[in-house]
Amino acid sequence: MAKPLTKEDIRNATGTFNPVGHIVLGFENDAVTAEAAQALRDAGFEAEHILSYTGAEVTPRLREMAHTASESAGFGYEITLMRRYLRLSEEGCGWLIVYAPNDQKAGTITDIAKRLGVKCAVRYHRLANEDLI
Repeated sequence: MAKPLTKEDIRNATGTFNPVGHIVLGFENDAVTAEAAQALRDAGFEAEHILSYTGAEVTPRLREMAHTASESAGFGYEITLMRRYLRLSEEGCGWLIVYAPNDQKAGTITDIAKRLGVKCAVRYHRLANEDLI
C-alpha cells in the first residue's frame, strides 16, 4: 500500500510524476480548490493527506518536465497527462493531490470533486492511471 505523500516528497521526486495511491484533481481556480480541500476535511480526510497547489506553483515544474521528457515518453499516457496538467495550470486551475488508499475514499473524493466542477481527476494505481471524470 502506498503511503501518503508530502509536499517535500513531491518536490524531491525525479523522473515521471506517479503518485500511486493518490488522486490528482484540477479545479477551475484557487478559490474552488480551497473549497474542495475544505469539503474533503469536512468529510473526514486528514489535512496532511490533502496537498494543495496553485496553477502558478506547478506551471514552471510542468513546463520543465514536458520539455525534458524523452522522445519515447511522447507516446505514453504519462506525457499526455503532463500536457493536460500543464494546459489546465496555464488556464489558472488549482490542484489537489489527495491520498486515496481505498475505493471508498476514492469514491468520496470523486463525489466531492464532481460537485465542485472538477476539470480533471486522475487516480494513480501501481500499474495504471484511471480517469475519474
